[in-house]
Amino acid sequence: MKKTRLAGAKRLVVKVGSALVTNNGSGLDLAAIDDWARQISVLRGQGKQVVLVSSGAIACGMQRLGWSKRPKSVHELQAAAAVGQMGLVQVYEGAFAKHGLHTAQILLTHDDLADRKRYLNARSTLTTLLELGVVPIINENDTVVTDEIKFGDNDTLGALVANLIEADALIILTDQIGLFTADPRKDPDATLIAEATAGDEALEGMAGGAGTAIGKGGMITKVIAAKRAAKSGAHTAIASGRESDPIIRLANGESVGTLLVSQTPPLAARKQWLADHLQLAGRLILDAGAVNALKAGKSLLPIGVVATEGEFERGAAVACVDGEGREIARGLSNYGSGEARLIARKSSQEIESLLGYVDEPEIIHRDNLILLG
Repeated sequence: MKKTRLAGAKRLVVKVGSALVTNNGSGLDLAAIDDWARQISVLRGQGKQVVLVSSGAIACGMQRLGWSKRPKSVHELQAAAAVGQMGLVQVYEGAFAKHGLHTAQILLTHDDLADRKRYLNARSTLTTLLELGVVPIINENDTVVTDEIKFGDNDTLGALVANLIEADALIILTDQIGLFTADPRKDPDATLIAEATAGDEALEGMAGGAGTAIGKGGMITKVIAAKRAAKSGAHTAIASGRESDPIIRLANGESVGTLLVSQTPPLAARKQWLADHLQLAGRLILDAGAVNALKAGKSLLPIGVVATEGEFERGAAVACVDGEGREIARGLSNYGSGEARLIARKSSQEIESLLGYVDEPEIIHRDNLILLG
């Protein structure tokens, strides 16, 4: 059964923890990073798209600064992250370059994904990088986070990125072999859970416990991350990064560690989010050709927009209505209302001459649009 869960995954998010990246705090584990790059290059050769979410900036900075314990002061954590990020990104770039792969560094905060404009920008950047064959390497922007905007751990960040790019799977590599029915260090009868349903409340009780002195998370954050990733239809695998070829084996559907399965079809999850959780900021009135194009599953191009109503910014949720005012669809606009008015009834090729730039050729991409009725 597990063979069919992840074997078909085309877009994956791989998260590696601080203990693995820094070899339990002794410094960046160059051999491990080289090996992850090799495994990801194999997946790229299979036509799969991979985003890497890496912890380790703070841990690397702690090692460079000679700190044996993780500081509690936010400013000290930010300083450690700033120092460590330099070394971390250099090592990753060199490791992937050995396999002819380009990498891109992306630092995110919670605000980047909570704000619809930043959400669209982050999504567009990531999907463009993946289409170009680049491996995005993502970390929380620890140099600027505060208590209000920090993700709290990179397991959560991995899940949010999986939601953002509509990944098929989230692979969390840790220094544990998976999720057990109880803490195996305390309970000799604890057994490994091979497969369970993401979001099962019983799992959180089994996963109690904090992380290490190097990393902030623990198994509980991984279980919660799996529940979050499942909301957009992504399955989550939790496995040891010290296994042989765990990324390749998991991506090929092999049973490694614990698999937490999403019960939500990805398309249904996306539709639910767009249909139920967005307040509409305006309306786009469409001609008959555009209405038919949307019903055929295509994106909304500016040439099909007759007029706009309301004032809204890029990333706002807007209604798409026909000439009689019936709402046909709703979605996230790639352009603000003022820009939309300028490019309405024009071809996509004219956007740059009219605005001086092009964000996207569509006013609403079909991935950010849901038909109603």
